[in-house]
Amino acid sequence: MSNPTVPVVQGPQTLEEFMAQALLMEQDATERYTEFADTLEQHNNHEVASLFRTMAEHEGKHARRIMAEMGWKEAPPLPPHAQNWPGRESPEAAPFDEVHYLMQPWHALQLALAAERRAEAFFAVLARLTTNEAVRTAALEMRAEETHHVALVQAWIDKTPKPDADWAMDPDPPRYTD
Repeated sequence: MSNPTVPVVQGPQTLEEFMAQALLMEQDATERYTEFADTLEQHNNHEVASLFRTMAEHEGKHARRIMAEMGWKEAPPLPPHAQNWPGRESPEAAPFDEVHYLMQPWHALQLALAAERRAEAFFAVLARLTTNEAVRTAALEMRAEETHHVALVQAWIDKTPKPDADWAMDPDPPRYTD
């Protein structure tokens, strides 16, 4: 899985910029989990699709909470640096290439755990680097929330059976003809 250490390219200068960036992270995670759910439904992997829908709902709730806390009716314009993530993706968005059509709930939870850890690390770095006290406080609060999410996902993993070694063996693989 991905390394949770996330360097920050450029942090937000104001609380509004910070919250807009946090909102974008939550929206990206919501969108990605929804895409995963749609894909796995198409492959008749309904159990994992449902799990991804649940994760998307949780991330959507976080986005709505940010909107409410900031008193925003719609997402604000983003500062130029807001999407300059340390990687190509927002820290909380799980990578596309780690999804397999036969994956099991344990795999989906591993993706979620890695995403939550990246978000936790991202906010920790922002809190450490900012000179704006309001941003530092908000970043520490978001980090604490992500730490809680890490613990929740880990507890969920602890109750979920680890797949057999042959989990990716498809008894009826697709056949391609030219």
